[in-house]
Amino acid sequence: MTIRLVIVDDHPVVRDGLRGMLVEQPDLDVVGEADNGERGLAVATRERPDVVLTDLRMPGLEGPEFIRLLAQRVPSARVLVLTTYDGDDDVLPALTAGAIGYLLKDSPREEVFRAIRAAAVGETVLSPAVAAHVLNRVRTPAPAELSDRERTVLELVARGSTNKEAAAALFISETTVKTHLAHIYTKLGVSDRAAAVAAAFNRGLLPRQR
Repeated sequence: MTIRLVIVDDHPVVRDGLRGMLVEQPDLDVVGEADNGERGLAVATRERPDVVLTDLRMPGLEGPEFIRLLAQRVPSARVLVLTTYDGDDDVLPALTAGAIGYLLKDSPREEVFRAIRAAAVGETVLSPAVAAHVLNRVRTPAPAELSDRERTVLELVARGSTNKEAAAALFISETTVKTHLAHIYTKLGVSDRAAAVAAAFNRGLLPRQR
């Protein structure tokens, strides 16, 4: 079986390197590439790949939101994350959004090949470092805390920024800002922006403004 692949990464050198590596495998066929999430959605919708190999942090539409939207538009495509980020704030949202696998960019090429083939048939694949993060979180569930990006979004909101202004400041989409705010509301147990800011100040999550 030939596995059809789409590569989504904002670094041309990375895309070139992956393509050059993958074309050596007779059962792997790169049918499309994109340099950000929006274009990745368009390419995947057109090409209907078996596996989408994607980075997480890209301009505009970011990893977890891209993964969620891709699952809606091309539910048959399996998402395999290939990134340099292995923190809980990156790994867990990506897996929750629907990624079937998560590898780091320092993985050996044979490991990448195996992961792609496993993802294509619906098997979950995690690099050892990522698996350790997931296992630790399962063993010792952490209390709901704001991620660094959520804290940054809330700081901008506290300064009076609109969703559009916050998106521009962080080089992400308004949709991603809204998603961060929704997560913030849930974690803080509030239902609007003003209550979120007040709760964050009361809990010492944001510095007091002078």
